[in-house]
Amino acid sequence: MNNVISIHAVRFVILILTQVLIFNQINFLGYINPYPYILFILLYPVKNNRMLFIFLSFLLGLTIDLFMDSGGIHAAGSVLVAYTRPLFLKSSFGTVYEYQSIKFNTVEFGSKLTYIAILTAVHHLVLFSLEIFSVSKIILILQKALFSSIFTILLCVLLTIIFSRNKT
Repeated sequence: MNNVISIHAVRFVILILTQVLIFNQINFLGYINPYPYILFILLYPVKNNRMLFIFLSFLLGLTIDLFMDSGGIHAAGSVLVAYTRPLFLKSSFGTVYEYQSIKFNTVEFGSKLTYIAILTAVHHLVLFSLEIFSVSKIILILQKALFSSIFTILLCVLLTIIFSRNKT
């Protein structure tokens, strides 16, 4: 149990540091901003305490907000994704989620990609809607959310493939 907690604590810290030191420096064409810190939310174990998970997601988003001086938009996006995650887990993985036996390293790639894509898109829509906060700029919100989501999804999939442990 302590090993699992230490793995998630290390993942939490490493994702924050890489987001702040590396990925916050990327702003390609004004639309592409990768936010792979949401991998912590995506890969958090299903069986653990849900209130603790939502609190840790809030803490993750708040920490990113403190470093980016963004006024709570990352915390809002992170909490919404953490809160709605069971719905998307069930729609992406079906009965595997109902029995709470999901191991992200062993599920098929299509289900994992669907799950990552949906949660990333929701996170980015909330994030950029709150950042821009203007209905008259809906096209800009959708552009930023779409392009940043694509880049973040690619990055998250790449990171999960690189750092997944094959137990054969």
